[in-house]
Amino acid sequence: MDEQTQSPVAQADRPAKAPDRTNRSAALIATAVAVPVALLVGALALSNLAPEEPAAAPQPSATTPGPVSTAPVEMAAPQLGERQAVVCRALLSQLPDSIRELPQRQVSAGPEQNAAYGDPALTVACGGDAPEVKPDDHLYLVNSVCWYAVEGPDVTELTTVDRETAVTLRVPHFYGEALQWASPVSATIVESIRSSGTAPSGCTS
Repeated sequence: MDEQTQSPVAQADRPAKAPDRTNRSAALIATAVAVPVALLVGALALSNLAPEEPAAAPQPSATTPGPVSTAPVEMAAPQLGERQAVVCRALLSQLPDSIRELPQRQVSAGPEQNAAYGDPALTVACGGDAPEVKPDDHLYLVNSVCWYAVEGPDVTELTTVDRETAVTLRVPHFYGEALQWASPVSATIVESIRSSGTAPSGCTS
């Protein structure tokens, strides 16, 4: 018998080979890395599939007004004299369809002497009473038209004091500085209503 051949008993007596710790550690590390990566990939995939949040609707402002009411704007229509009626019709026929971004709206009475724009309504009334101006009252000259201002809790009321027929512009505080809205109206007034020739001393450029 070959001397190198060992009996089964001798082979059984040999201690078992120790497991390879290096390979086992590498497997554990690979598993520890793979699980978080898989979770991250899954989360990213779900976020891509989820519907996007709808964009917030823009809030209305003076430059981006909200929906405009279709209801007529409540306005008074006092009786006008013959000359006033002619002048006011001329003014109303020349007013623009919109003032800046504000579209014109219907009025409840006196469309030949009243106009309204936007919501809240900015209004133009022709033919009312001119205010009594004191010597120390502050007046505003806008595009060659002299305005007298009265501040209310919600609106600024501007009334012309240098025209043969007075015009009153009411500007809600929502729209900011009232005089900036007087500019386009003043341009139409100059074309439609003659100067009274007796403007207060404060109406200077």
